[in-house]
Amino acid sequence: MKPEIAPTTEPLSKARLRVWLKLLKTVNGVETGIRRNLRDDHQTTLPRFDVMSALARFSDGLKMSELSKFLKVSNGNVTGIVDKLSEEGLVLRVAVPGDRRAQIARLTPKGLEAFEELAEHHESWINNLLEGLSVDDIETLSSTLDVVLSHQAEKE
Repeated sequence: MKPEIAPTTEPLSKARLRVWLKLLKTVNGVETGIRRNLRDDHQTTLPRFDVMSALARFSDGLKMSELSKFLKVSNGNVTGIVDKLSEEGLVLRVAVPGDRRAQIARLTPKGLEAFEELAEHHESWINNLLEGLSVDDIETLSSTLDVVLSHQAEKE
């Protein structure tokens, strides 16, 4: 049962600010849990998981510049992570024909296997963290966030 929200006379901007703070607190809490689980259970980090996740989506690999753009991080951040994953045999770097400066990164079979195990655990952690949400809650929250994202995209 959802608590009733008392009508308020405060400006809508204040209510939106409170929603933003709750959203931020929620996201930060979930992310903290994910980081802890990746570190404690798999001796890895969220940035490494994110790079592997992106590469798992593109079986032919991504140029390093595409990978950094996809993850919205700097080329330097991606390069360091890919270098480490490559040393561990999880990622392969291949030169781009005709462009001596560009390289494509892609998961090796060992990297894909490692990622699939991490992804399975990740899904389980998220499921446990959000287990208090019903199907209706999820649909409502998802459609509400779609409105926010759509409005945000219009502003960009």
